[in-house]
Parts: sequence; structure tokens; C-alpha cells
Amino acid sequence: MLISFVIPNFNGEGILKKNLPRIIEAAGKFTKGGDKIQIILVDDCSSDNSVPVIKEIFNKYKEENMSFRLLESDVNRGFSSTVNRGAKEARGEILILLNTDVYPETNKDFFSHALRYFDDPNHFAVGFMDKSIEENGNVVLRGRGVGKWKRGFLLHRRGEVDRKNTLWVSGGSSVFRKAMWDELGGMWEDIDLSYRAQKHGYTIAFEPKCVLIHEHEKGAIKKSRSHFSVQVISYRNQVQFVWLNVTDTSLFLSHICWLPFHVLNTLSKGDFAFLLGFFSALVRLPVILQRRAQNRKRNVVPDKEILDEFVTETIA
Repeated sequence: MLISFVIPNFNGEGILKKNLPRIIEAAGKFTKGGDKIQIILVDDCSSDNSVPVIKEIFNKYKEENMSFRLLESDVNRGFSSTVNRGAKEARGEILILLNTDVYPETNKDFFSHALRYFDDPNHFAVGFMDKSIEENGNVVLRGRGVGKWKRGFLLHRRGEVDRKNTLWVSGGSSVFRKAMWDELGGMWEDIDLSYRAQKHGYTIAFEPKCVLIHEHEKGAIKKSRSHFSVQVISYRNQVQFVWLNVTDTSLFLSHICWLPFHVLNTLSKGDFAFLLGFFSALVRLPVILQRRAQNRKRNVVPDKEILDEFVTETIA
């Protein structure tokens, strides 16, 4: 079997030196069993020395069943576009996505726990456990997501990691079936992709035995974007998620009814991030509506059936 790793990078020179060799060595465990590994690193127009560092690291590893490829962007395109570019070039049956700020906790047979799920031909994705190093130095276990419909939006948060069901898998520490990824049209953002897959009748899971160390504060988003711009993107994604995916009439009507309240409420508080996020989604509306129509043709699972699974453990 061919397994493709896709790793997006933007100005990650320092963490690449630390984490990329660890990822390669963990991936190399597969070659001992006869599997072939393809590692694709997509550089999103870095301004630091990321590209020379990547080339230097790749040149150090010469494995018979392991290939390396570096893709360089001429302009900065952002996370999802960078991931989609790498996934498009991937040739593996299985697609493993890792951010540069994560690395396997041990060099043991790390990924095999997740690969077992793909014995089920209806299974789409598995999310890994993140041992997240927070800004204050505390370690928080992440990787499982839950959510609840409230005031016209899907509110989501970290779920407890003692269960294997999840509402979504993270785009920076997860594994996917490549054929289904292509069928679904790739990623706009990870919650959207996971939800869309479930509406099409595919299954996803969280696997706590696959443990990654995740140094959030060293990642590209923390270093390159302000808190305000991250808020704008988050609001945009919340809005376009509903427009893309929610087909239940009562849920969609509640979204329409609550929108004026959210706009006026955030304006009264001087929170212009929501308004900018809303208009950012509005600019994309023609493409969103086109994708929404395409998605509806393949939807087989109602919204409430997906959300009801998490109703007892979500946001009050």
C-alpha cells in the first residue's frame, strides 16, 4: 500500500528542523512492513529559510520505499489551499495530514492504530490525539470535537478524549481515505469537510492511541496572523459552514432569523470581526451555493441525526 503524508509549511524553519526528521522516522516504520511512503511538503511562499531546510532534511534520508517531494507556491495561499495542493499531488490510498508544529510522541508503530479503521470501506477519516502545549505551558489533550446548534450556528468545542466518536477531525493531525477526499472535493476547512462526509453517509473517528505533541504557539497561524484576523476567519467559516451544509429547514430558518441579532449585537459591542467575517462569506456566496447544490445530491444523513449524537456533552 502507498501512504501519502502531506505537510503544509509557512515560515516554519525552526520547527521543521526539529519535527520533520521525527515525522520521517515515524513514517519509515511502514517501509519495514513493505508499505511505500510518499512525503509531500508544500511550502506556502515562505520568506524564511524553510525551503533550503526542507531540501537539506530530505537529502539526508534515502529509503528504498520512501519518496520525497517539495512543492513551492509563488504566492501565499493559506492553509486549506496549501493542503489541497498537496493532496492533489498525493498518489497514496491513504492520506495523512500533519502540521509542522506536531510530531509523534514516540517512534513506535504510531499510525497503525488509525489505519485499522480503513478495513471498513465506508470509513473516511481518523483524528489523532493532540498533547497540546498551551501558551501557559499546560498540556491539554485535544483531538476530539463536539458541537451544538445554538442561536443559528453550529457552536463547536473540544470534546473529552475518553470516547472515539467525534464531530470532526483536525486538518493538521489526521488521516483520510484519498478516494473519498477527492470525491468530496477537498477541504475548505476541517469541520466542514468532516461534516460533509458524515452527511454523505461516511464515518469518522477519534483514535486516542495515536498521540502527537502539538506546540500550538510555534505554529504559523500564531506567528503570522493577529488575533483579530483569526477571529474574522473563524466567523467567516461559521457562516459559510451553515450556507454550505445545513439543509434541515428548521435549523436553516433559525440561522436566518438570528443573523440580524448577531450583526446588531456585535456592532453594539464594537466587534467588527463578525461583520467582516459575514461579508467575507457573502463574497463567496456564488461558489458556496454551487457547492451546496452539489452536496445536496449526495446527502443521505439528516443534520439532526449527526448533531443529536453530541447533544448531552456540548455547550450549555
